[in-house]
Amino acid sequence: MSIPARVQTDWRAVLAATFCGVAVAVSIGKVPIAMPQLRAEFGLSLVAAGWVASMINMLGVTTGLVFGMLGDRVGALRMCFFGLAFCAIGGLAAVFADKEMLLLLSRFLEGAGVLCVAVSAPALLSAASIPNDRRFALGIWSSYLPAGVGLIMLLAPLVTPAGGWRGLWWVAIGFALVAGLTLFLCRAAYRLPAPVHADAHAFVAARDALAQPAPWLLALAMASFTVQHYALIIWLPTILKEQRELSPLAVSLLSCLMVLVSVPGTVLGGHLLQRHFRRSNLIAGASLVTGLSGACIFLDLFPDLVRYAFCLVLSFIGALIPAAVLSASATFARTPKQISTLQGLFTQFSNLGPFFGPPIIAMLVSASGSWRDALWVTGSAALIGVALGLRLRAYERG
Repeated sequence: MSIPARVQTDWRAVLAATFCGVAVAVSIGKVPIAMPQLRAEFGLSLVAAGWVASMINMLGVTTGLVFGMLGDRVGALRMCFFGLAFCAIGGLAAVFADKEMLLLLSRFLEGAGVLCVAVSAPALLSAASIPNDRRFALGIWSSYLPAGVGLIMLLAPLVTPAGGWRGLWWVAIGFALVAGLTLFLCRAAYRLPAPVHADAHAFVAARDALAQPAPWLLALAMASFTVQHYALIIWLPTILKEQRELSPLAVSLLSCLMVLVSVPGTVLGGHLLQRHFRRSNLIAGASLVTGLSGACIFLDLFPDLVRYAFCLVLSFIGALIPAAVLSASATFARTPKQISTLQGLFTQFSNLGPFFGPPIIAMLVSASGSWRDALWVTGSAALIGVALGLRLRAYERG
């Protein structure tokens, strides 16, 4: 029996799928906040702490595409449920962990859960929306990461005084369970074809999706943005705390605002795409603005207030890039089954920024003693983003 064509977008189902992304993003954002307490309780070395902090990025860099192909074969709805379950189970394992290895294992489970949701939820949003609304709906989806990370940053000062780092983990578990419930209640709206069986046809479909040049250009553009954004995420708290000697609360609030301002930026990106702005123009224009903003931040030419304003500009305008990239899977997927594969590609490249960018910046800044040398990395990434946007225009015209 064929599935009837959808006549209107189920915005409740769109928000439910987006909330799944927010829930797993909470699991991403809780670790940097709790790292001092984790190191004190488990006696983590700097190397072990680095593995705990980067486990999700490592999985994303190495297996994002694999998770995407798996999502196409298993089915998006099942994959999303699996992801939320992995995050909840991983969180529970950490709460009751008493050894370093158990903590690392719990983080591995949470990382798998994050990837499962990241590659599958966009397919659910596509199924719940009509073609005319799909760009905007996927633009909303692209806000999941800053929304979840910013949310846990806001809640941390309220939770940790009473519950410590375990309090943050219980909050993340609660988000995963609530997201699973909302997904279950909206399951009828995610009408997708039956899962592809584990045969050669699944790999042929993935190969056809990945044979297109445009998704690779988009994935590289995503990487160029995350290099710049994560440089900012590292730079801002360090400067505010170590050089400006602001209180922990002030550092938390200013950093949180910088992250959260990406949310309206991604929504704006979805709105512009809905009005038929070209993805290539959004990527090239936003990369130009982020590059200039990075120069104004790292060259130390302006007062602190002006430099912080440019931090907000970089985060807000830069968010047009993930909106343009993450919403493209429904456009370049030739069948609904290819959406997760393309999301896996975008997810894998988006993790290149936080995985490789901070160590390179740290080496440059440590060698010179000046944060202005971070501009070599961020400025190069911005120029690459502009070039990728201009190159993408040829494919959009075709």
